[in-house]
Amino acid sequence: MRRPSLPTTSPATPTKGCWAALALATGLALTGCASLVPPVTPPAASATQSVLTPPAALLLQGVPPVPAAMADAVVRFSDFAGHVLQDWHPSRRELLATHRPAGGNIAQLYRVTAPDAPGSPSTPSTLPEALTEGPEPIAAAWYVPQGDGQNIVLARGTGGNEVYQLYRLTPPSRSQTLLTDPDQRHNLDVWLNRSALALVSSVPLDRTASGGKRAEVSTRLWLMDPARPGERRDLATLPGGGWSAAAVSPDDRQAALLRYVSATEAEVWLLDLASGVTRRVLPAPGAPTGTHPSAYFPQAFSADGQTLYLISDQASEFRELMALSLASGALQRLSAHLPWDVESAQLAPNGQLLALQLNVAGREELRVVDARTGQDLTLPGMANLPAGSVQRLLFHRQTGELAFSLGGARGPGQIHSLNPASASPEAWTRARLHPALDVSGLTEQQIVRWTSFDGRSISGLLNRPPARFTGRRPVLINIHGGPESQAKIGFAGRNNYLLQELGITIIQPNVRGSSGYGKTFVGLDNGRLREDSVKDIGALLDWIATQPDLDAQRVVVAGGSYGGYMSLAVATTYPQRIAGSIDVVGISNFVSFLENTESYRRDLRRVEYGDERDPLMRAFLQRISPLTHAARITRPLLVVQGKNDPRVPYTEAEQIVAQVRGNGTPVWYVRAENEGHGFARKENADYQFYLTVMFLRRVLDLGD
Repeated sequence: MRRPSLPTTSPATPTKGCWAALALATGLALTGCASLVPPVTPPAASATQSVLTPPAALLLQGVPPVPAAMADAVVRFSDFAGHVLQDWHPSRRELLATHRPAGGNIAQLYRVTAPDAPGSPSTPSTLPEALTEGPEPIAAAWYVPQGDGQNIVLARGTGGNEVYQLYRLTPPSRSQTLLTDPDQRHNLDVWLNRSALALVSSVPLDRTASGGKRAEVSTRLWLMDPARPGERRDLATLPGGGWSAAAVSPDDRQAALLRYVSATEAEVWLLDLASGVTRRVLPAPGAPTGTHPSAYFPQAFSADGQTLYLISDQASEFRELMALSLASGALQRLSAHLPWDVESAQLAPNGQLLALQLNVAGREELRVVDARTGQDLTLPGMANLPAGSVQRLLFHRQTGELAFSLGGARGPGQIHSLNPASASPEAWTRARLHPALDVSGLTEQQIVRWTSFDGRSISGLLNRPPARFTGRRPVLINIHGGPESQAKIGFAGRNNYLLQELGITIIQPNVRGSSGYGKTFVGLDNGRLREDSVKDIGALLDWIATQPDLDAQRVVVAGGSYGGYMSLAVATTYPQRIAGSIDVVGISNFVSFLENTESYRRDLRRVEYGDERDPLMRAFLQRISPLTHAARITRPLLVVQGKNDPRVPYTEAEQIVAQVRGNGTPVWYVRAENEGHGFARKENADYQFYLTVMFLRRVLDLGD
């Protein structure tokens, strides 16, 4: 399920115990502290200057007031909205999409009843129809496949907490009925083929067992009829939080399950839907795993149910499309000729072809192959698709039409389709952009490479400002999260303002540990190799100093989630080589992070970072954590955090803010009481960007 993004509380003076934990930097659990950051009086606004009123949910500490003129200056770069494909109608040529409406704050659900006519204004008959409204974004939505689209199931959380609940939506009345237990987090994994039953996975929220120990995590798989949610049928309870159902056989007798262990290790299991019995099929029981385990991701059953299509890196560095014979256990490689990761595969209703999402150097490309041989095929209209990256491939169950989202440098995602009976692709939606934005000046990133400390080649995406900006340009290094993620080619969004109006060059590095470059590369930062990825940024700073158009004296490092950790780690490792750093929902102490991240994620993160319960690993994690070396952060710091973040608890931000500020370094701190792992609400995201612009202007000496 695609992820989107509690009651507002007032900051409180930290308790003595919280300060003691912080001062010792022991990594003790800090979630009981109301706030680790003491109030800071912001600079006073000029008596003659009009300023913006911050959104009510934002706690602001140490930040200057934002001039009202800032919103007007940025609006043409911040007022945009694309569309995310959710589902095809079960019988009609209609689809569901999520989209933030004009003047709206969050993504809502829409029904799109016909393609948009390219090059002409939308008519009332083709305008998307809003199906939801309310204060929370819609994370995902599905038509109930049986019937004529009378019912829809949608998923949403609260305040960014990612505790997704499922609701039945009845479009005529737009009424919503809760289908799930609010004390658990849910995913609708897959529908059965011959009924209106959905296979749902759920995990309980973090609870503490007797003796103060956290309860063991398990995943429950069960069947639900949205029309009769009280009659759910439990199928299996499995240990850990990495389970989900990926596909159901055509006869509805078995489901293929994914057990995700880490970015480089995942298993395929089969679940008997009658008995609830599970058995592992990949890796085959008893088969040696070697030094490096493999990852297997089930995608779909063949039309006869005898073959399971999956993606795996078993045979090479990259994830390939494969076919598993369920009778013999033999694996057939279908995309060995494609030297890139296959990220997803969708089987056509006729079972004869597969649509692939292929990661080609950070660009998501559409490929179509013969389901039996893997031979490349071409659908009518493929050559006429606009430039950009594709996401969320989905075949219509009856017509075989392929829909997908497509976005690029000149706009966010729009929904297109390829109809086997037509020679031209059709656009179903049109991204909303500010009328004053000239998209012709928005250019794609280019790939750059540099050599790191150990001779390994590291790459990233570079986006230069327009040619009218002369001389050596300041640089923003923006590091992705994950860490098993990747900076990819696409729409720069608000950052286009930094390029087009401030003349800042933006570099998005794919340091070791990033996906898309083979399974060996993904594992190069695991455990005790963590600091090697920070050295990759040190090598990037060296490279910047050799470029005639870049100013090595004016560099800011930024990042979100794991990228937030990286920005803090760079600030402690290379403090004299940067002008400032921006930490968005980042990890400041690996021990406290692992102890306080949500229970269903903890074991998955321990595989990546190390197990903090082991004394030697705990000591290592403490040693490399930015909080331990906070005294080295001597350049200005901007920290952004959501109070309800289930992944990186807000205390990770609070403890680094308090420590760095206590050392006398300027810190701007923004905390949203109604957000989680990043800001999903436009009003919050806009204000965050205003402060980011002001921060960059000051530390890069660009003027106010």
